[in-house]
Amino acid sequence: MATIKALQITKPHELELVTLERPEPGPGDVLIKVMASGICGTDIHILDGEYVGDYPVIPGHEFAGVVAQVGQDVSRIKVGDRVAVEPNIACDNCSYCLNNQQNFCEHWQAVGVTLPGGMAEYVVAPEKAVFDIGDLAFEEGAFVEPLSCVLHGVQKTGIRLADRVAILGAGPIGLLLLQAVRVQGAQSVTVVERDQARAEAAQALGTDQVHRSLDDLPQDAFEVVIDATGVIPVMERTPAFARKGAKILLFGVPPKTTVALDAFTLFLKGLTLLTSYTSVRNSLQAIDLLKSKRIDVRRLISHRLPLEEFERGVDLIKNKQEDVKKVLITPNG
Repeated sequence: MATIKALQITKPHELELVTLERPEPGPGDVLIKVMASGICGTDIHILDGEYVGDYPVIPGHEFAGVVAQVGQDVSRIKVGDRVAVEPNIACDNCSYCLNNQQNFCEHWQAVGVTLPGGMAEYVVAPEKAVFDIGDLAFEEGAFVEPLSCVLHGVQKTGIRLADRVAILGAGPIGLLLLQAVRVQGAQSVTVVERDQARAEAAQALGTDQVHRSLDDLPQDAFEVVIDATGVIPVMERTPAFARKGAKILLFGVPPKTTVALDAFTLFLKGLTLLTSYTSVRNSLQAIDLLKSKRIDVRRLISHRLPLEEFERGVDLIKNKQEDVKKVLITPNG
């Protein structure tokens, strides 16, 4: 009987490298040999017991690989295809799904959250969640999911041609946002980032200006202000940088706590406050933008680690060590 290695979160704060029976695809499923799987903040939240997740769970929802086997009812995907996965599985029949809000599905499941994910040598996913990436590198394919989320958020802002945009934070998500708002038509993008390596990455990817402190960011200056940190004190300062009639997008995932925003400033400036949760059918957009190189993720990858070093990758991200940006796990070498 074939077996696989997988990284399993057995319960909050506990990780284990396990050997499991290799999964078999059901009639409508695809078995994927995982070649690159990104560590996401959500994986860390699951590990820390701060996010919805079923334990034990194999994390990993940002991944790409090659199709090893398909179920008998699969028609669009074939063995040997290079693929990425949209991890959110919607029922397509609840009130949210029927209103094209699949990200809020009442019966939501997600590969790597409630279902076994990509921190394993092999993983099963429904055919409807699997997308052909052609000759796109597996490392780039692992960015399809986070880029899909970014595209959903940027589309919600309704950025207009020649808008001035401020992005607070230049981690992997901030750097994706930087490129996406450029594609959307922003006239200028200003980034705030304390970390030297991340600030340099933002400059290399086309920001017009980088500030190392929020205190240096001009107030009342931007049509769109995007928080990509999820840090409460940063989120609370966003209204100060927005012009009257501007939009604020709180994109970074915050801890489970309250945020205090100046109510009178929101009123006086007539600001629109937005949040963005996962994505809604943005995978093909993400793949096309990655293929065209209009969004370049190669500069975002700082570490490539084997499955056995997942915990080290988490520590690098948590402690911001070794100029860390995106950490990829390569379960199959």
